[in-house]
Amino acid sequence: MSTPTQINNAPFLSLSKDGEPEVVEDAALAETSAAWRMLKDAAIAIRELQVKDGSIPDPSTGSGIEGAHDAAHDHVAALIAGIRALSPAFPHDAEYLAASVRDFERWASEGFGIPDFLDSLVAFQPQQHRIDGIRHLVVFPMYTQNGSSDRLVEALIVETIWPEFIAELEAGDYANRLFVSLRLIDFTPGYDTNSAVLFPETVAMRKIPTFTWGAIFQDREAARYRRVVRAASEITKLDLPAEAARMLEDQDLTEKTFVMWDIIHDRTHMRGDLPFDPFMIKQRMPYFLYSLEELRCDLTAFRESVAIEKRLAARDDLSDAEQEMLEHASLVQYAVIFDRIFRFAITGSRVRNYDGLGGQLLFAWLHQHGVLHWTDTQLTFDWEGVPESVIALSDAVNDLYWRSIDRPKKAHWLAAYELISNVLAPNPASVWARGLSDEVLAGLPKGYTDAVLDDEFPLSMFFEALEKKMRPVIESTAGIRAGDE
Repeated sequence: MSTPTQINNAPFLSLSKDGEPEVVEDAALAETSAAWRMLKDAAIAIRELQVKDGSIPDPSTGSGIEGAHDAAHDHVAALIAGIRALSPAFPHDAEYLAASVRDFERWASEGFGIPDFLDSLVAFQPQQHRIDGIRHLVVFPMYTQNGSSDRLVEALIVETIWPEFIAELEAGDYANRLFVSLRLIDFTPGYDTNSAVLFPETVAMRKIPTFTWGAIFQDREAARYRRVVRAASEITKLDLPAEAARMLEDQDLTEKTFVMWDIIHDRTHMRGDLPFDPFMIKQRMPYFLYSLEELRCDLTAFRESVAIEKRLAARDDLSDAEQEMLEHASLVQYAVIFDRIFRFAITGSRVRNYDGLGGQLLFAWLHQHGVLHWTDTQLTFDWEGVPESVIALSDAVNDLYWRSIDRPKKAHWLAAYELISNVLAPNPASVWARGLSDEVLAGLPKGYTDAVLDDEFPLSMFFEALEKKMRPVIESTAGIRAGDE
């Protein structure tokens, strides 16, 4: 028998006689349970007490909010009660959830300093449960990429997207044991943003472990793709091919397309003729190097999808999973092009926007190679020639990487700039475009990086006009999820 109780002006919750939320045993019911509402409310409340590094200052030290630690203890108690009540619904995460409770207890007992959730992070291993539809409860103090830079408590319920054809793809030529594909079910404010990833490196912890997984929310990727491409197609009068148009009407189809794209993209970061490790090592270098690395991975996903489509289309004995793989191989090609040119190119600020630059580069390359046309204020493609043109850009980037192995770092940077500036017009004020001085050329790499303008390659007139018309649409995708149509 449960008793209705109200906590912090929250809706009435169903609690047991001892004041704890009732145990939840079915993960499909988690997001509607009293336990989840208690946990989520407590997470939202404790965030108001945290500062940027995740700690909660004690007012006795001259900072902090009066009574903050007393309130924080209450919120942690509610968080722990929620986790314990929800744990039976997530038996595959039992070790992690138990460790999470211990981490919260230690954080509170030690006075709410900078949180350390290394133990629970190491115990959380979602890549070991890549089963379509399986859910996870995730609670960490963390920042959210493209969301909040503050390490605040976030709580999520997520669901794995892992259709059979993706399992076969990953088990074959595209092994990626660290990759996890997720769907957002419910979340705290750090994910009511543009963030579409869950990465272990964002968690507050005392030291950096070996990372064993990385997750992307394909439902968010797909939902914002559908909204943005639908609007951009109308604005540019683009007559979408029938296959591409299907994606705008089918969230599930688009989610699976993004899973296929991302699993190939993600594994590409560590494969190929690489200039040692071009992206993952934390180092300061011109942002256009990051543009080329992200674009290289997307172009690889495109060209591999072309190869998969060609190979499977030549057979007449396809299994159901292979038939679905063939269907999505074609869709990945449309997704890479339209997401890159319609969303990436005009999303975010003009301050070292490396994804934006990659979108601009792809658009200009296709235009200059005669397969994309902006004529009579209408956008058209010569679709038969698009694969060859995209693969040619992929070849150009791959050749840059191959040659870089024999080049000094600064020479590689200059060669990368030359590749981009042969396609995109640099900022008229660019020192790089005019030619770096002998002093900079002979100096440390820092001088090269400092000379790069925040907006080294400004938007073209086409994108300037498109951005103004698309701005409300782009802004509306913050926090989007499946069903937000």
